[in-house]
Amino acid sequence: MKHKGIIIVGCICLLLIIGGVFAMNHIVDQADRLSMKTPDLEKIDDGIYEGEYGIVPVSVVVQVSVQNHKMVDIAIVKHENGLGGKAEKVVKDIIKTQSLDVDTISGATVSSKCIMKAIEQALVKGE
Repeated sequence: MKHKGIIIVGCICLLLIIGGVFAMNHIVDQADRLSMKTPDLEKIDDGIYEGEYGIVPVSVVVQVSVQNHKMVDIAIVKHENGLGGKAEKVVKDIIKTQSLDVDTISGATVSSKCIMKAIEQALVKGE
């Protein structure tokens, strides 16, 4: 009887693991399908613009500071990230290149994409 219980618990655990893998693959697929375009910075007046974006379980709120038609600062106001905290480094590349066409941070693809999309949303408000 004990062996039956152990087998049942083992099967339940296996199903939970398989379900988690499928869920994670779905989240990464959503992030990979995101398209982004850097808004025309020449059309954006000086100011601070807020944007947000999320793909469950990642949620991001940013404030983008624009001066003389350039992104001069990107503050991450909120980043619920699971394991994607290191994605916040992507803002340095975005400021350096003045573009959203940068590489995501390895191991934090979903958070990187959500940060980038939140920045896009903020800049669109300034156009």
